[in-house]
Amino acid sequence: MSAARHVVLPSPIGELTVVAVDGAITHLLMDAAKYRPADHEVLGAPASPDEEPFATAAHQLGAYFAGELRDFALPLAPRGDDFHQRVWALLRDIPYGETRTYGDLARALGDRNLAQAVGTANGRNPIAIVVPCHRVIGSDGSLVGYAGGLERKRFLLALEEPPAGDAGRLF
Repeated sequence: MSAARHVVLPSPIGELTVVAVDGAITHLLMDAAKYRPADHEVLGAPASPDEEPFATAAHQLGAYFAGELRDFALPLAPRGDDFHQRVWALLRDIPYGETRTYGDLARALGDRNLAQAVGTANGRNPIAIVVPCHRVIGSDGSLVGYAGGLERKRFLLALEEPPAGDAGRLF
């Protein structure tokens, strides 16, 4: 396996650090995320923002924040155990502009009693925004449990809010 490389990108919610190994993104970290690993554990050497997959990530993140991109198409390689991988796969299936509860995800995994474990896996998501953990809410519709901070979660959900008159909102 090659060594990790990273770039730091500006965004409306603060700096985002994109880390990749062998051309696949392993982390997309917010500057003040609750579960951000120590930089020496994941970052590796700085890369040029013109290198792949960083150039594509920068382009797609820019389009997302401009309201022009709903679905990311990036090579991803999040690191986690089998349960975490299953939860993160479910997160990627939550459509833009929609939300799910921790209980919804637990039921999708076949056991409604897994809601707390789903919450832990959601909070440990290493690829924020692209793997949309911000789309998971409490069972009462409240905005709970976002490692990037609730203000960022509010911002991201508002960014994805459909125009007035669209039906199907879950929060």
